[in-house]
Amino acid sequence: RAAAEGKDRYLFEMATGTGKTLTTAAVIKLFLRTGNARRVLFLVDRLELEDQAQKQFTRLLKNDYTSVIYKENRSDWRKAEIVVTTVQSLLFNNKFRAFAPTDFDLVVSDEAHRSINGNARAVFEYFVGYKLGLTATPKNYLKNVKASDGSHDPRDIEKRILLDTYRTFGCESGEPTFSYTLLDGVNEGYLVNPFVIDARTEITTKLLSEEGYAVIPLDESESFETYEGRHFEKKFFSEPTNKTFCVAFLQNALRDPVTSEIGKSIVYAVSQRHAAKLTQILNEIAHKMFPGKYQSDFAVQVTSNVQDAKQLTINFANNNLLGTSQIDPEYRTSKARVCVTVGMMTTGYDCPDILNLALMRPVFSPSEFVQIKGRGTRRHNFLQDLLNRDRHDEVDEPEKKTFRFFDFFGNYEYFEEHYDYDQTLELPAMRAGDKGDSQGQPQPQTPDYENFNPDPLKKVEHTKIGPKGMRVDRKLFERFEEVVKADDVIKSQVEEGNWNGAAAYLARVIFDKPE
Repeated sequence: RAAAEGKDRYLFEMATGTGKTLTTAAVIKLFLRTGNARRVLFLVDRLELEDQAQKQFTRLLKNDYTSVIYKENRSDWRKAEIVVTTVQSLLFNNKFRAFAPTDFDLVVSDEAHRSINGNARAVFEYFVGYKLGLTATPKNYLKNVKASDGSHDPRDIEKRILLDTYRTFGCESGEPTFSYTLLDGVNEGYLVNPFVIDARTEITTKLLSEEGYAVIPLDESESFETYEGRHFEKKFFSEPTNKTFCVAFLQNALRDPVTSEIGKSIVYAVSQRHAAKLTQILNEIAHKMFPGKYQSDFAVQVTSNVQDAKQLTINFANNNLLGTSQIDPEYRTSKARVCVTVGMMTTGYDCPDILNLALMRPVFSPSEFVQIKGRGTRRHNFLQDLLNRDRHDEVDEPEKKTFRFFDFFGNYEYFEEHYDYDQTLELPAMRAGDKGDSQGQPQPQTPDYENFNPDPLKKVEHTKIGPKGMRVDRKLFERFEEVVKADDVIKSQVEEGNWNGAAAYLARVIFDKPE
């Protein structure tokens, strides 16, 4: 319909796990089949997404069209109808200028708000023809921000990037060409909602309330953050706090329905150093909780400074990270149960049998929050990994109906503004003879950590996300256009042609008042 109206730019806003690549393959086939495109360029911003897209396009379109990765076919890419590449490959030494602007009639930008930002825009705008943007990040669902003087609130920065994304793809009204949300996916049976566990310690509660507590992204590839306040890192990296995080996580994690092991999980750390520490602690506790079952391979660090880190993520998805579980030889699941990462296993990582996610760090980027949450939303039937079909009746609940989203820094509340938690759990030390938690899951005896003076849990609240989903998934941008048009100063300056003055006023007055 948009094409029929003469538009040549389109934006698809689709939640993680709802089939962006599949939908894109159908659109590409339509453009090629109708002659509206002779060749298509598919842009991604990460190597793992490049491989993933190539495999999908080959599987879906191989009977009709040829798809290649550019860096592997630099001499004969013209033989293919679909060329997949990272933006970085084309930016390096301005390689994109080796192409003619008319070489691609349709340019598709995956994770559009990242692929058109900064220098990447030069690649995107170099080619003429149709432009399709894909994003899993909803429109502006950001709560009001009162940034302290001199700080740069990442949410305010990201709001501008998202607004620019909509404008770039011809959606100035703030409405995408097509939208399929997480709520649509849940209501139609394709995705599952999380069960949120808000668990904060005395230290994290205090840090969250301190003035100047903010985060500034430094490196998108690893999502490093710098924390204001000289004492923050010293407090955060304290042994007691990290051990409290890990014990609370292991005591409340969802179990695999076949083996009753801790379900496959991803833990998100502040930095690579923090990830290494959390991995060590998780392995130490697992050794005490599950004697003889794991030999320091219960948890694995998966960050960019670890050798073959990308292969580790692939092995985890394929259920063979450090081998397969020894508990049940007829059941194929990864021996390693937890991957501890910083930012590698967020965008585009597909591992549907994930049962637990844990944010052991604050997240101030809304798109990152949505992407992390999306790692758990895919459905899964665990019977497909149980090789002996005669035993299928032994598994009581083989279908994944939810996942647990552990939040140790109030990230969920940060994006939701307010939520009435319907269940509050205390986490007393387990005594010998205790059989389970309030969800009826078998629980091992808690290790004795009396010697480390723990940072006590301030609260543990469990929240089942209902049919309306999270506010972060449904809140739309407040109409920024209306705010600007209603401002008499901007109106008068624009009428006089004083665009520089209007822009300066906008930055000084409007951007400084997030409400």
